[in-house]
Amino acid sequence: MATAAPYGSWVSPITSDLLATEGGVQFGHVDVSEDGVYWTESRPDEKGRTALVYKPHDGEPVDLVPPDFNVRSRVHEYGGGAWFRDGQVLFCSSFDDSRLYRIDTPGARPRPITPEPAEPHALRYADGRVFAEARLIVCVRETHGEGEPRNELVVLASDGSTSPQVIATGRDFYATPRPSPDGARLAWVAWDHPYMPFEGTDLCVADLAADGSISNDRRVAGSDQESIFQPEWSPEGDLHFVSDRTGWSNLYVERAGKVQALTNEEAELGYPQWVFDLTRYAFLADGRIACLFTRAAIDGLELLDLKSGRVESVDLPYTSYAPSLRSSGTRLVFAGASPTQRPEVVELDVQSGRQQVLRRSTELEFDPGYISIGQPIDFEGADGLTSHAFYYPPTNRDYSGPGDELPPLLVHVHGGPTAHVTNGLELSIQLFTSRGIAVVDLNYGGSTGYGRDYRDRLRGRWGEIDIEDSAAAVRFLADRGDIDAARVQITGGSAGGYTTLMALAVRDEFASGASYFGVADLVTFHDDTHKFESHYDEYLVGPWPAAIDVYRDRSPITHADSIRDPLLLLQGLDDKVVPPSQSEAIVEALKQHSIPYAYIPFEGEGHGFRKAENLKRAGEAHLSFLAQVSGFELADEFAPIEIENLDEASTRRRRTETRSASPTGPSSTRQ
Repeated sequence: MATAAPYGSWVSPITSDLLATEGGVQFGHVDVSEDGVYWTESRPDEKGRTALVYKPHDGEPVDLVPPDFNVRSRVHEYGGGAWFRDGQVLFCSSFDDSRLYRIDTPGARPRPITPEPAEPHALRYADGRVFAEARLIVCVRETHGEGEPRNELVVLASDGSTSPQVIATGRDFYATPRPSPDGARLAWVAWDHPYMPFEGTDLCVADLAADGSISNDRRVAGSDQESIFQPEWSPEGDLHFVSDRTGWSNLYVERAGKVQALTNEEAELGYPQWVFDLTRYAFLADGRIACLFTRAAIDGLELLDLKSGRVESVDLPYTSYAPSLRSSGTRLVFAGASPTQRPEVVELDVQSGRQQVLRRSTELEFDPGYISIGQPIDFEGADGLTSHAFYYPPTNRDYSGPGDELPPLLVHVHGGPTAHVTNGLELSIQLFTSRGIAVVDLNYGGSTGYGRDYRDRLRGRWGEIDIEDSAAAVRFLADRGDIDAARVQITGGSAGGYTTLMALAVRDEFASGASYFGVADLVTFHDDTHKFESHYDEYLVGPWPAAIDVYRDRSPITHADSIRDPLLLLQGLDDKVVPPSQSEAIVEALKQHSIPYAYIPFEGEGHGFRKAENLKRAGEAHLSFLAQVSGFELADEFAPIEIENLDEASTRRRRTETRSASPTGPSSTRQ
């Protein structure tokens, strides 16, 4: 029989240690050859480093890089495309010095093939491919020095015998340089400020000479209103790519100078290009194309028959796939997660149907009695339009809530904001739900996974649509009788942290907040952030500097005097995307007005936490903070964090006075 106990006080097997170690392994780029499968693993228990792993088809997984080698790139600060191969010869970017290294045989010591720059990390490499009978590499290079970093396409000898030579320059950004199978042509994507790659890009093709130089370049597709994703040559030499020209991202091909659509789905084949070398479709030996489509924020593996034009779903349990899909013959390799299973690297033979799990992010088997499954909900959001989320009710087979109590709610706002959440198993959510705390994971207007029109709801309205949708989700769940509207905390990281800070300043639905490296000042952020995102705010807020008054009004720091409820801030001190100064500005405002707060900086962490000890500390701090400000006792034995200015009576009084002073109740907006 389940024991009745206050929400938040339940004993849970989902611990902070589990969150930091067993739940923290993340799989990145995968690849497959005739001999075996490759993938990367981000390992919190190895100080967050990324390892490159290889599994022979008839053997066990082995690491291909030494324990002191971190396979990551710093290009665009977000990286991606940090490794590639030619047969069994591997090429990797080292996070420690940003040089490109070559590994000739498994177990061999990596040797650098790019020159050492005058200043550390001044030359960075990503997204490479080998061509010209394995003699040459083409890749993206980012050069740092005076002024804004310079992004170019370069060609270098694969053995390091010649220095990189620039073959394409003059655009603000380059990505996905892809030589054709015969080595005669090169395709790539380029774009310029103020656009992000998921707003507007150009797909270009040029003739490729034996020495790596290019000529006769032309634009195949793209514009400032069309995003091109994953150009890829078929084995026959036809250029395929994904475009969102119809408002949904579908697959296209260029043949004889003409572009034709291969799919016409109301779904998303493309993916926000925050990092390099994302792949969402792959060619199969039988002529079909495997595709990862997202429909209403749920991922699915589907097979396109080119003869009939039909797309057929593959029956698999996964609802969330990493944007990395590769093929060899009839084999597909990917990393997928289900609502009850953490991500796992999977090999699937589409001809025989044989499926093999190659590696799990954790070997633990989760009792379904402790797992809350995200339920899709639709509700009336900003501007009276339908918005979306996944609701996770408190779930623990050993406990039930008291009959006279409703659970507190955690409103999670994803980062990006050009991104979305699925309902794949996330231990960071189960950490709360298994203790009796409800969670709603928002896909507010502006999220991906629902078509370009839905994403464009946020154009010029960041700090409005996301906040109103957050508040609307609370009202929806409160009206439905699911949650205690007086105990609602809003939380998120990066852009989600920004929404958290703004919501606490201008809305009354939230009794507390937890910001992970959130943007606080849009004006200083415009000048302080890195090149890749330096004009992203013009899409989200308005033209710079013409709309500077809007930037000020949408900045949490402008409204910091209105924050009356407790706030937790967690910040990586090495964050180059959202510098620590952003969180520190909010801390100073909270100090001046004696608002309850806790600020925890993390040494050696950037934009997102990777190290096991820091993932553990962040999880415990968040639980402790929520328990203290929401009035419940955790069953966990870790030490509570210290919250400055916390006085339960005054905090409760401040919250009550705020709501009673509002003529429209908890759905009001502060002025």
